[in-house]
Amino acid sequence: MSSEAADSNRRRFLTAATVVVGAVGTVATAVPFLASWEPSARARTAGAPVVADISKLEPGQLIIVKWRGKPVWVVRRDAKALATLSEVTDMLRDPDSNESIQPPYAKNEYRSRESEYLVMVGICTHLGCSPSYRPEITADFKGGFFCPCHGSMFDFAGRVYKGVPAPTNLTVPDYYFVTDGVVEIGKSGEA
Repeated sequence: MSSEAADSNRRRFLTAATVVVGAVGTVATAVPFLASWEPSARARTAGAPVVADISKLEPGQLIIVKWRGKPVWVVRRDAKALATLSEVTDMLRDPDSNESIQPPYAKNEYRSRESEYLVMVGICTHLGCSPSYRPEITADFKGGFFCPCHGSMFDFAGRVYKGVPAPTNLTVPDYYFVTDGVVEIGKSGEA
């Protein structure tokens, strides 16, 4: 074999080897870089829907479920609480929930899929405090939720009273009933 042919073969071999090593290096660099664009497992679960067992929830009781770092209340309203909803309509800033955040299926007097159960984010729409649940019905307050930070009041459907700092009703997240005793928060359940 002549030295020119040997040099030519050696050049082809070196060129092919360089291309292969370059391709492997590019893939080795690109895979971790592209993987870094994916959200972490913690971030994926932070926005994921949560499931709550409400089978043991008695009328008048509230449970708190954490979803996306926020408290979500599930309240099982009793007959007295449901009766007050129509009694306080004239005292509310937005009784028809026209300016509030809620899914279309919650734009009703109860602000829920089922009148007995209320599911909503437990954060005041004024400055982000967490109102307290006040199920006691008195002559001055028909029960519901009271924000101790600045005095905002909400009825048993999370609708804000007139003359308080909170500008809108409490937020209702997407949710649906998986079964009679289980609610999934963060998903509408509709196709």
